[in-house]
Parts: sequence; structure tokens; C-alpha cells
Amino acid sequence: MRRSLAVLTVTAVILAAGTAQAAWPRHVIDDSSRGADGVRLRDVDLDGDQDIVTGWEEGGITRVYLNPGPEKAKEKWPAVTVGETPNVEDAVFCDVDGDSALDVISCCEGRTRTIFAHWAPKEPDRYLDPSAWTTEAVPASKGRMMWMFAAPGNTRFGLFFETVVAAGKGDGAAVGFFRILRDKPRDLAAWTWHPLADVGWVMSLRLVPMQGGCPLDILVSDRKGPTRGVFWLQNPWTKGDPADAGAWQRHDVGGKGREVMFLDYADLDGDGLRDVVVAAKPRDILFCRRLSEGATKWDERAIRMPETAGTAKAVAVGDIDGDGRRDLVFSCEGATPPRSGVMWLRNAADTFASADWPAHDISGPEGVKFDRMELLDLDGDGDLDVLTCEERAGLGVIWYENPARARP
Repeated sequence: MRRSLAVLTVTAVILAAGTAQAAWPRHVIDDSSRGADGVRLRDVDLDGDQDIVTGWEEGGITRVYLNPGPEKAKEKWPAVTVGETPNVEDAVFCDVDGDSALDVISCCEGRTRTIFAHWAPKEPDRYLDPSAWTTEAVPASKGRMMWMFAAPGNTRFGLFFETVVAAGKGDGAAVGFFRILRDKPRDLAAWTWHPLADVGWVMSLRLVPMQGGCPLDILVSDRKGPTRGVFWLQNPWTKGDPADAGAWQRHDVGGKGREVMFLDYADLDGDGLRDVVVAAKPRDILFCRRLSEGATKWDERAIRMPETAGTAKAVAVGDIDGDGRRDLVFSCEGATPPRSGVMWLRNAADTFASADWPAHDISGPEGVKFDRMELLDLDGDGDLDVLTCEERAGLGVIWYENPARARP
């Protein structure tokens, strides 16, 4: 049975003076470079723990971090610099050539305007050896746009080994995919770019089955331009050539005309249908509630962030306090002290009829510009911790330890 959602605007308030919780303990994974810009996950070594790849924008490098496991997660993680990537904005794992060694794709903006493939060594014991990695530019990407995000995955077209969907910002920006032929995936000169829709400034790019099952569709948050907002492109995999942009039908989700930032795709209201939540400037979280299994009907409402926070950057859904309800974690930029850059909003009722979502601090006043987040149990104590990065105050790649079930 679906829950009642009568309130159109939900306002988050900070707890009364004297009752707010202290900031969560912060642990540094790496702070050795400048401008850590995003965390992307995958289990590289198949040990059951999620590993990380991050681009350091000002440092001009891309690095991989191997998760050492719960007992050593509070220490700095083993790492390798996989390549030099000036103006890197995003990096993601992708087994491009199908040899089971996870490669890395980096997207670069600024003057670089290039996507790079970082080829991983086939020998597992050399994965952390920087000399075993090689970096090549994708020729079809050079100078085309400022590249902001990539999403690798098998989009079930039947034509590709592992498709790389990508998007950018600025002049000539589009969301599209690179055609990678099965018989020569490492021949980057053979990759061809196929734009699907014009965009202004893409923040999120997710490959998800919006209608359930297969194939994978493309979910986008676009913060700039005449059609800005959250939308998804319906995969026409049974209806001809996927390179035909006209075959990809656009479906708007929410945030029309808003400066939408990073999104999450999760069932927030517990009705069995995945919704979209997206951070929107200056201080809103837009809850786009799915009203149909076909993902073509949505209801939008705003959840207000407290004035004690910076401006909206990212949001993630997860049960933070272990009460069975899905809460919201958000990160900010412009979080100059005493503003907080990472906080969470407690889902205080079984329905969304409550006008207030109590707000709790996570980061405290340290840090200015945070990025997208991942919620996962890094210390093995059974609750969700917050993994993110901070690129302005030099905190680097970090995680915050959830005190809900702190070990004795």
C-alpha cells in the first residue's frame, strides 16, 4: 500500500540548540594531491569490499584506492596513480577490453577536453604498480566538449563490448555514447562518438532500467541550459540503430528550470517504485516521486535544507539511524565556516505528512566544497558511513564514521 504524501513542501530544520549531535569522526583515505573531485566504486580485487577511483582536478591525476577492509579502513588506503589527467572531472572503473582487469576512464574539462582510457595490468599483483598502467587519449573525444561524466555498462545493444556513455558541459555539450567494437576494444581510434541529446552542464549520468528489467536507460541531471532539469532517455534497443538520436525518447522527471546537481535513484517512500531525489540550488532537495511503473509520471516536492548548511551539491538515500526508514544525506559547496558541508535529514515518520525533517550535522564546519557521496558500511559495524571528497580545503578523499552503532 502506498503511503500518503499530502504535504507539498517539506521543511528541514536544525535540532533545537543544545540537542544537535556532534560532527561524525572523519577518516582520511588520501589527501596527497589537490582538488579531489568525486568517488566512484567497484570491487576491483573481488574481495567483497568496494574500491574507489577519484580524479584530482587541480593535481591533474587519477588515482585508484584498494579498500583494506573494515579493520584498516580508518588508515590511509593503498593507492596507485593510474595516469596524468589535467582538468580531470570524473573517473570511473570500466573493463573496456574484457580481460577481467578493471581499467579506468577519465573525463577532463577545462582546456584538456579529452577522455582518457587507463589500461590496467592483467597481473593482479601489479595493480598497484604505476609503471604497469598505460594511458591513452580517446581520439573521438578530443576538443569535442568539456567532459564531465561517464557511465560504463552493457547497454544491451548487441553491438558493443562495454559501452561508455558520456556527457559534458558548455559549447557543443551532449549526452551520448562511444561505439566500441567487440573485435578491437583497445583500438581507441575505432571508437566513434554518437550524440543523443543536447545538454548544458551534466552533473549526473546513470545507466538504470527505468521501466524495470532490461535494457538500461540513461538518467541525467542537467544544471544549465534551456531544457535543464532531470530527465531520462528511453533505450530503443529493439527499434533500430541506437546511434539514431531520434529513436531515444526523452521523459522529463522534475526540476524543470532549476539548477539541479547530483541525484540519487532510490525508493524513498517505500512503495516499491524507485524515485529520484536531486540536490537543487540554492538549498533544496527535490523529491521526484514516481507515480507509474513506466516512469513517465512523476510528482515533485521540495525538501528544504537548513540555513546552517552550504549550497546544495549532492544527495543520497539510506537508513542512517537503523530505524527502517530511508533518510537523506546531502553535501554542499560554499560551506564556508561556520556552515556545514555534509548533513543528514532524519525521516521522522512513517509517512511524508510531517512538515519537518530533523537535520543532523555530519562534517561540522571543516571543509568548503564537497562532492557526490556513497553510503556504505566501511568499518563493518552494521551502519551506513558516508564516503565523499572535498576539493577546496584540502581534506581529500574522506569518509565519515556513523556513530549510530559505534564499536566499543
